[in-house]
Order: sequence, then structure tokens, then C-alpha cells
Amino acid sequence: MLVILFTFLIIYILFISALIFGFGKMAKNKAIELQPKTTFSIVVPFRNEAENLPKLLHSISLLNYPSVLFEVILVDDASEEEFKIQNLKFKIQIIKNIRKSNSPKKDAIETAIKTAKNEWIISTDADCLVQKDWLLSFANYIQSSNKKMVAAGVCYLQKRSFLNDFQTLDFLSLQGATIGSFGIGKPFMCNGANFAYSKAFFNALKGFEGNENIASGDDVFLLQKAVLKEPKSVGFLYDFKSIVATQSVTTWKELFMQRVRWAAKSTKYSSVFGKTVALVVFAANLCWLLCFTLWLIGKIDPNYFMLFIGSKFLIDLILLQKTAYFFKTKLSLVLLSSLFYPFFSATVALYSLFGKYTWKGRTFKK
Repeated sequence: MLVILFTFLIIYILFISALIFGFGKMAKNKAIELQPKTTFSIVVPFRNEAENLPKLLHSISLLNYPSVLFEVILVDDASEEEFKIQNLKFKIQIIKNIRKSNSPKKDAIETAIKTAKNEWIISTDADCLVQKDWLLSFANYIQSSNKKMVAAGVCYLQKRSFLNDFQTLDFLSLQGATIGSFGIGKPFMCNGANFAYSKAFFNALKGFEGNENIASGDDVFLLQKAVLKEPKSVGFLYDFKSIVATQSVTTWKELFMQRVRWAAKSTKYSSVFGKTVALVVFAANLCWLLCFTLWLIGKIDPNYFMLFIGSKFLIDLILLQKTAYFFKTKLSLVLLSSLFYPFFSATVALYSLFGKYTWKGRTFKK
């Protein structure tokens, strides 16, 4: 049994080490003084976000980017409350989502793209805040790299509670894996809250065709299609100024359902590397739980138990520290969260294989 447990641990360490190596390879995007010329259509799908949208729009109003080069398209997905646009100094419109699939967000993005006037689509969420050089950072990278699809970082707004500290660490691990996978040339994950692509490239990929019946995944499935078609056209914008901040959820139930929604996509990945990483992480957490159980009932030497959890903790901590440094985020309650994480992660993974989840007041099957 010990041989099996430590074999899986070694495999896990090798994969995380590869992501750490990839993270280190990501060269910071240099500040290049280019004349802004890239045009953006900022797409924001929303449902019942009357409280958050004014904050997002205010942050957009502070952008250090010519207002003639961007527009904002808000896509209302059957909100139960009406949102009215206030006086703003940039082009903005609200349109109704045209539903045609099992995925409200994919439908919303496709609806917006049909309306979009500009060359590049950049999506974000209604509960996000953008930095003043957000679009400028994207434009500099696009104009200097000739990429057709660009992923960028997302972080949580800081709050003080164990729930927030736990999901911050969990989210940082996902962001670290994202950046690391780009660094080793095996990108398989990104976040739709900060994701850009040329409209022509989206159409060349035939949009979300092939995964429209999966409720989420407007980001990762599109990314993986792009990587299969033109891997050199996809890049990650490693620049702090490009990061957007989003709200963490406020209850454990919301967090569980959110992570189930995210985990449910992994079995449909077209990326073999992405599927393998998901499987290795799941197996490592199951082995952690098994090792813990064997220690509790006295079937394993405490020294082996400490070696197992200590090794996993250290390799995870290295990736977390690198990611936290890039995002300028403080790590809190790391040890406590790492002890709780295998229970939470394994439960989410197992539930995502068979259960339903709720999202924006709706219930979706896997």
C-alpha cells in the first residue's frame, strides 16, 4: 500500500514541478510604448447584477485607453431586476441574451459577438473590477506578439475570513497551474473573467460549436480548440496591470457549487495534458485521504504519514508562493487550508461526476 501511495505522490510532485518550471519561464510582459490602435468590444454577460455592475462600469470609466477604441456590451440573461445605464463617457449598450443551448453564458457571448463592432472581444464578469491600464496592457501585448487569443490573470478581492482565505488559496493554485501550463507550452485552462480573442479567430474556430450543451466552459473549451488549431496564436499576458479582481463567494454552499461547476468540465477536455493533470490532482488528494485514514487507525507509521503530507504541502507551497508574488496577494492560513483541501477537493470531484449544481438561480445537470 505504501508503494502505491508514494508512487502517486511522486507522479504528483513531477507534474507540479513541471508547472513550477513553466511558471518560471513566463517572461514578464515588458512595458512597450505603442500607439494604441487595437479596438475592443468588452462583453459582460449578467443576471441579477444591479449591485455589482455600477462598480465594474466605474472601473471601466477610469481606463487609460481612448474611449473611441472600445465599447461595452452588457448581455442581460433574463434578470429579475432591471438595470439602467447611467451617463457614461464611452459606448455602451444592453442587449437581451438569445438562448439556444444549455449554456446561458456561451449564448450571451455569441449574442454579443453578433452585435460587436470592434476587432477584439474581451470578456469579463459583472462582479469584477478592472485596472486603469487593463486594455492598454492587452493592446501592447497583442500589437507586439501578433497573438489571436490572450488569457490573463484573475484574483479575489481581499477579505478576512477562513472561507475567503481558503478559496483564495484554491484559486491561486488554479491560476498557478494556468500560468505554468502556458510556460511549458501545454495551456489547457484560463478564466473567462479576463479572456480576449479576435472576432475573426472566434469565427474561424466556429465558436462554441461542439460543447454548447455543457453549461459552463466558455473559456477553457474555446482555449483548447484554439490550441489544437493554432497553438502559436495563443498566449498568456503575464503583466500585473492586466489582472482583474473579482468577488469571492460568501457561503460554503456557493463555493462548493461553484467548484463543482468548474470540475464538471474536466471530463470533457480535449487537452490530454489537462485531463491528465486533473486526474493526477484527484488521485493525489484521494491518496492523501487514504494515508490519513491509515494513520488514524494505526495501519501506517506516523513518520511515513508526515513524509507524505509534508512533501505534498511543500511542493504545493512553492507554486502558491510564486503565484501569490505575481498577484501581490498575501497567503493566510496556508497550513490549515492545506489540511482541509483534500477533503473538499475530493468531495467536489466525486460529486461533479454524478450530481447537479446550481448557478445563478438555475439547476444544471453535468
